[in-house]
Amino acid sequence: METFEVKRGLVKKLASEGGLASLAGKHFENVDGSGDAFSGSHGIMTSITAEYNSMGKLVVDVNQERPDFDDPSAMEVAMDSRKRWSAFLDEATGYSAKQRGDKAKEFAKKASKAKSGISQARKFMEIATNVSDETKAEAESMIEEIEAALAAGDNTKAAGRAEKLGKLLG
Repeated sequence: METFEVKRGLVKKLASEGGLASLAGKHFENVDGSGDAFSGSHGIMTSITAEYNSMGKLVVDVNQERPDFDDPSAMEVAMDSRKRWSAFLDEATGYSAKQRGDKAKEFAKKASKAKSGISQARKFMEIATNVSDETKAEAESMIEEIEAALAAGDNTKAAGRAEKLGKLLG
């Protein structure tokens, strides 16, 4: 299962044009579903499911079979499937393949910053002698918020809270 960032406003725009299922129908065969969720298949992709989640991200799950690399017609089907998949993702997210990769790196970087902020704060509170109990309690509360945001997949919120945590203790 993969999750992709979606360009702001695209989910509403697609909803007015029939939703994600309608878009999938343009790219794949055997599409079932309506609105912002569908399942289907095409070529070497034996199962495709996708939906926009509550955070406005595209969540997809794809199962593929390996093509017979010695059979030219099987390779053509595989290349067509790949081309259709890429075109679908471009339209469903509003981002190109490079932009999707950059967004994924940015998402991971925010999670890393949040986790680093937590460990730095805990280490600081362990070593520091001039931090009041009230400040420590506030910091622990913020750490819980950051961990909850990370668990929910909201890395942007987690990174922002980690920055505030650093300012609180710094």
